[in-house]
Amino acid sequence: MFKVIHKSDKTKLRIGEIKTKRGVIQTPFFMPDATRAVVKNTCNEELKKIGLEAMVVNTYHLYLQPGMDLIKKAGGVNKFMNFSKPLLSDSGGFQVFSLIHRSKEMGKIYDTHVEFKSPIDGSWHELTPEKSIQIQFDLGVDMMVCLDDCPPNEFSREDLEDSVDRTIKWAGRCKKEYLSQIKKRKIKAEEAPLLFGVIQGGAELDLREKCARELIKLNFDGYGFGARPVDKDGNFLEEVLQFTADLIPEDKLRFALGIGTPEDIVRCANMGWDMFDCVIPTREGRHGRLFRMSDVGCRISDFNNKFYSSININNAKFADDFNPINLNSELLELREYSLAYLHHLFKIKDPLGARLASLNNLEFYNRLMLGIR
Repeated sequence: MFKVIHKSDKTKLRIGEIKTKRGVIQTPFFMPDATRAVVKNTCNEELKKIGLEAMVVNTYHLYLQPGMDLIKKAGGVNKFMNFSKPLLSDSGGFQVFSLIHRSKEMGKIYDTHVEFKSPIDGSWHELTPEKSIQIQFDLGVDMMVCLDDCPPNEFSREDLEDSVDRTIKWAGRCKKEYLSQIKKRKIKAEEAPLLFGVIQGGAELDLREKCARELIKLNFDGYGFGARPVDKDGNFLEEVLQFTADLIPEDKLRFALGIGTPEDIVRCANMGWDMFDCVIPTREGRHGRLFRMSDVGCRISDFNNKFYSSININNAKFADDFNPINLNSELLELREYSLAYLHHLFKIKDPLGARLASLNNLEFYNRLMLGIR
């Protein structure tokens, strides 16, 4: 399923490839979030042109809307959104836990399951490790993630210990249900989705080690870095990320969930992380921030905090800037529309502006990963 092809002699960066039922993915790679089965303001043809390899869909959101009956009727989420390349589904845990941690009225966490209230219609739902895996099989994705207990940054040591214990127990239940679904659905080995365990433990290295040790016993295809990669003060957890990456076996995928900014992706790739996902390129694009690669070589050793820049298209200085949005883009629109026109689109709040900015940023991220590789 995964093999390392090359390792850097200067850092822990490794180049590899993943074989999935919908194609081969070169690593390291970045996945934009197609949260509700769409990367906001884009269409599949545009994403193909910029070389997108895979995307992440959100189990929690798709379960609530449009619902699994409709997605199963469509033949799975790939057919529903007409996307032929690999998809990864999250477990739904991050969203459910975030919902509950923000407001206790929205649900409750038990050792066996989670109960939560839908923010759409107020209906109540129960999510178990088994149900999360069942939903992801119904989605029909290439890669799926175990349900884990995702704690907020300000959790105490005692709370983190409970989170780790619950994550370990739930991972075992997820793996058991995964094997049951493979047998029940008569899925061939070469078409089986990859399954990821998630390593929790906050900034406590011993808890990260405990969680990784127990998850590795379950022999997942890959392992993710759980919870946010910053502490409660917003400091990047560089030591924790490197420590966690080193715990994961060489022949297993390393998934840095929710990372992130271009510089954090480069940092984590140099630590040996293989996979990244984040809403940043499209979210920032919708607010008028465009990423641009600086005029430097594409070797990983050249990358530092100056390897890219960003502009805010809302700035008045772009009102009469008739240079193209991106002269070197694979997309005709980005080559031919001017920065002045894009500035105008944001001023009048036309959705075309958000679309062009999002596509610019997605292409930047794809080229960033090509440069790293």
